Amino acid sequence: MSEKDLENKIEREDNFADNLADDMPKEQFDEESLEENPETTDNASEELEKLKDSYLRLMAEYDNYRKRTIKEKADLIKNAGEKTLVGLLPIVDDFQRALENIDNAKDLDAVKEGVDLIYQKFLSYLQQNGVKAIETLGEPFDADLHEAIATVPAQDEEQQGKIIDNVQTGYMLNDKVIRHAKVVVAN
Repeated sequence: MSEKDLENKIEREDNFADNLADDMPKEQFDEESLEENPETTDNASEELEKLKDSYLRLMAEYDNYRKRTIKEKADLIKNAGEKTLVGLLPIVDDFQRALENIDNAKDLDAVKEGVDLIYQKFLSYLQQNGVKAIETLGEPFDADLHEAIATVPAQDEEQQGKIIDNVQTGYMLNDKVIRHAKVVVAN
């Protein structure tokens, strides 16, 4: 279930209680006419019993709906990361194979190339899931994206206020910073 579907479902749940009253019959009884005519009193009693029964059934239905949606929300929260984790398993398998074969490898360049392929596969998976690295080198310092861990004197006027080194890569998830880039800024 997508995030949009979940939001719509929660909105429907919130509106469900508001609409309960709309489902109830809106008949009104005149007290004076009830006192004058005993048949009307019997009909009114029957109608009142029907309304009570209808109300009780509606409340029970709402209570069941509420419990079911709470259970569904708990299941969504519990299993929310399942899709992400399942996508990571092939990458873990690749790392496992690399570790098993690294001791027998005679060609260091082949090992390096294999690890690089796994790294590229992992980065590709992150990008498919909305994660992207924050560009830093040569960019102007932005406190919303970067964390300055050091400043150094600028060699020329053009470098001033710009990032000259990236100590730790920062990442964004769907335009939200999930880790600030740790950078060195020229002043």
